[in-house]
Amino acid sequence: MLQQFSVENFLSFKDKEIFSLQPGKGSLKKEHKAEPIKGQWVLKSAAMFGANAGGKSNFVRAIELGKKLVLRGTRTDDLIDFYPFRLSSENKKRDTTIIYHILCGYKKYEYGFSYNAEQISSEWLKQITRNGEHVIFRRDTEKSTFDISYLLKLNPKEEEAQFLSFLAKATPQRQLFLHEVMSRNIHENVSNIKDLDSVIDWFVNSLKIIFPDTPYKQGVLLKAAGDNDLKRGFGALLRYFNTGVDGVKLIEVQFEKLGIPQDLQRAIKSDLSKSNSDDAFGALRFDDNLYLINLLEGEIKAKKLMTVHKRIDETDVELFSLGDESDGTKRLFDYIPLILDLIQGGKVFIVDEMERSLHPTLIQQIINLFYQYSIGVSSQLIFTTHESSLMNQRIFRKDEIWLMRKNNNGISSFGRMDELYDVRFDKMLQNSYLNGEYGATPTFETEEEISKLFSSFK
Repeated sequence: MLQQFSVENFLSFKDKEIFSLQPGKGSLKKEHKAEPIKGQWVLKSAAMFGANAGGKSNFVRAIELGKKLVLRGTRTDDLIDFYPFRLSSENKKRDTTIIYHILCGYKKYEYGFSYNAEQISSEWLKQITRNGEHVIFRRDTEKSTFDISYLLKLNPKEEEAQFLSFLAKATPQRQLFLHEVMSRNIHENVSNIKDLDSVIDWFVNSLKIIFPDTPYKQGVLLKAAGDNDLKRGFGALLRYFNTGVDGVKLIEVQFEKLGIPQDLQRAIKSDLSKSNSDDAFGALRFDDNLYLINLLEGEIKAKKLMTVHKRIDETDVELFSLGDESDGTKRLFDYIPLILDLIQGGKVFIVDEMERSLHPTLIQQIINLFYQYSIGVSSQLIFTTHESSLMNQRIFRKDEIWLMRKNNNGISSFGRMDELYDVRFDKMLQNSYLNGEYGATPTFETEEEISKLFSSFK
């Protein structure tokens, strides 16, 4: 689980901003807290409110950047993706710093790094305990130091120590050490890197980031069409949300007649051929529809996802293309796998603009389902939104409500409702928010300039 995240000098964040999921003093809604490690409590949800261009998406991009650099790294000879606060000459010369406090493998870790376009200036991983902290590794590129003494103690054999030392020295300046560990076959040479494995696994399997136009787990959706148990789950949720859709089905189509450009066809074939599995498949969104594609005997085979609707005048059903469904229904197809993953546990979802194409009542129900069926489960749902109806203490605790603001200098900052304002537990927050009381709503300049402009049109 994510307990804390901080970012400094990234896009609209000039100074260090800290996002904490450690619970406040409130005692209401105890089911909104989890204790994955004894003595370490963490909130299961957080909602970030703010005006357009206030910095909410930048907050999500900051979390995503760390994951991207850990998992994908930086290609040889490429500069690192560096996006400092550009409205300050001083900040353009400073490093960006990103820090995660995570709970995984029954331990609490702090993982962070500072960087610019040319190099990873520093990187560290620490385990935090009740008695203090100990460094698992720490690198400082400017000082040409790399402390892996803890890892060497865990792996005292000479050949293991030599390999670790070589790996540390050989880590490129523009690459995270954690990425090097992940991308190299280190387990054949080193026996004990459990701490590194735990943190890498958290980035790979636990941290999930969804932007408004990002489909989530389309492969799972397509698998549901052929798996009876999964299909039943999808059907139940689609009916529960009253979409008019009774289920999903796959029908075979001729891939070459879909109108897919030749270069894209070649890329798809190349990707599928690289898989070691005999039943390699992928999901393809094209022309507002969704296809399951696989490679059989050198030829691409395709199946089209169809939605099932009951006819009102007979027992038979009618099949619709996904493109025939409303934007809200199509967005639900992204959220249903998310809901199923949240309930199973072990996931941290960061969703940007969760309200996109969905009715406010439906979003509330998704949140309610999460809380109702994830009791005792270590999952988190963190999202940004414009939807003011969600700023409601019947839905969230005060310490789960966050406000994103941007000042006249273009600097974004965020804070938690329980730390910024002294509000009663029963106060209706929505009206106060819309009236600008909390400062995270759009503001407008005087109409003098536009009045002159519009007058010139007459």
